[in-house]
Amino acid sequence: MRSRRSCLAVPGSNPRFLEKAQGLPADEVFLDLEDSVAPLAKEGARKNIVAALREGDWSGRTRVVRVNDLGTRWTYRDVIEVVEGAGEFVDCLMLPKVEDAAQVMWLDTLLTQIERANGLPVGRIGIEAQIENARGLVNVDAIGGASPRLETLVFGPADFMASINMRTLVVGEQPPGYTEGDAYHYILMRILMAARTHDLQAVDGPYLAIRDLDGFRRVAGRAAALGFDGKWVLHPSQIEAANEVFSPPQEDYDHAELILDAYEYYTTVERRGAVMLGDEMIDEASRKMALVVAAKGRAAGLRRTTAFTPPTA
Repeated sequence: MRSRRSCLAVPGSNPRFLEKAQGLPADEVFLDLEDSVAPLAKEGARKNIVAALREGDWSGRTRVVRVNDLGTRWTYRDVIEVVEGAGEFVDCLMLPKVEDAAQVMWLDTLLTQIERANGLPVGRIGIEAQIENARGLVNVDAIGGASPRLETLVFGPADFMASINMRTLVVGEQPPGYTEGDAYHYILMRILMAARTHDLQAVDGPYLAIRDLDGFRRVAGRAAALGFDGKWVLHPSQIEAANEVFSPPQEDYDHAELILDAYEYYTTVERRGAVMLGDEMIDEASRKMALVVAAKGRAAGLRRTTAFTPPTA
């Protein structure tokens, strides 16, 4: 899977931001045609995005374009113009405000038609589905299984909070009066369960107080602790924090790789299924847990600082 620790939002209507984003260390950059672009600027933003994808240097980053939602008049032209103009440079399209599986299927079908008509590899362009209201959350299991192109489920907190009448104007923070637990726990876990059921990634939405890095780390840490793969960032100052929060600590990464090496040795050479690694017993369940941490560490570019040494006879 692609690394999505930090997913940087860039307005497609701002050429300066499109150029600057190419030099930032975000894992994913999504070029936006939706909420950050005014209605009268959307057609021009499509052209800006096609030019930026074709002419820019996005090396090492996942390249995503967020189109407008299917309740608007812009969506089909967004998809056609972006994919016909720069389809070979697009990794995924993000569909916002997804409410049911049929919407993802529509995008899959349209992408297939455009790919075939333009000689592009069919199925290469992935889909990210944004869950932003109550209906989308209720249908998230079906949404998660709607298309083999689907790579990620993304939580959109601002629209979601509005859709359920949550009593706060601070996106991502606990609503006043909610003093027990976490008001977002069920939402995040619901999205995460659907994502993992269908072998998808799960990405948390933005934290709008861009100067409050402590607040960002706290909210990002909540999603990372549950198992989310990354979080949106709205400002360059949030990128480093997201990359750090969603990467395993070096010690945990080294330990995971040791478990994998030791388990491989003992099950293949000595043909034992449960053994000791130092003071720790490891077995198949240990291997599965270690795989998760090791995969995240590798995606984050971590390098091992320890090595497994088989026991001498």
